[in-house]
Amino acid sequence: MIESITILPGKNKFGITETFSRIDIYPGEIVGVVGPTGSGKSALIEDIEQLAQGDTSTQRRVLINGTVPDISMRFDPKKKLIAQLSQNMNFLADMTVREFLQLHAKCRGKDLNLVEQVVYHANTLTGEPITENMNLTVLSGGQSRSLMVADVAFISDSPIVLIDEIENAGIKKHLAMELLSGKGKIILVVTHDPLLALLTSRRMVMKNGGVEKIFNTTTHETDLCVELNRMDRELFRIRERVRLGEEIVA
Repeated sequence: MIESITILPGKNKFGITETFSRIDIYPGEIVGVVGPTGSGKSALIEDIEQLAQGDTSTQRRVLINGTVPDISMRFDPKKKLIAQLSQNMNFLADMTVREFLQLHAKCRGKDLNLVEQVVYHANTLTGEPITENMNLTVLSGGQSRSLMVADVAFISDSPIVLIDEIENAGIKKHLAMELLSGKGKIILVVTHDPLLALLTSRRMVMKNGGVEKIFNTTTHETDLCVELNRMDRELFRIRERVRLGEEIVA
């Protein structure tokens, strides 16, 4: 049972110790990681993925439930607690969507009926329909990312999910966040997208390889997010019409 993960400070690119004392993150919480390219966003989530213990370039340490995690959680694939969705995701396995999901469900000891649920929810995230009989290798980047988001939500046991720039996948990102957070997972999302950043409960601002600031999302920002969400939905609708070859007249 994961009650929290804790990030303890390390050093930035100039060897200066980060100014925060600790960052505690709890199940059901979405935390954003923002900052310009090269600011250290990827290094932060890599520290979390590795459950770093002062043995990475940043010298950060990551605790599970307030204590140092057992070494098996770091190096035994069967005991890994963390799922990571990268910017680029393409399947190499020559099998159908159903075969892949059934295999994953068997490996996790899950009900095979979850396959239909995963495909259903994946289709709520993408404008390109996914069927169970489609071969994995023909899925687009958006379809692949949608399928893996739904897979992580319903089949994966990983209580911690790291997402790297989901806005680049061409999927309904706000629905993806709602789907994952509704499963009680701890979510960290690296993003340049203002909508995603304001959907989080708080955000870590990266600079020079270290955590520069930590913001709690304000009421004003939450209200602004509602309007941005409306605009984003409309943009997604128009984008899909353009992709389908429709003329936009109104």
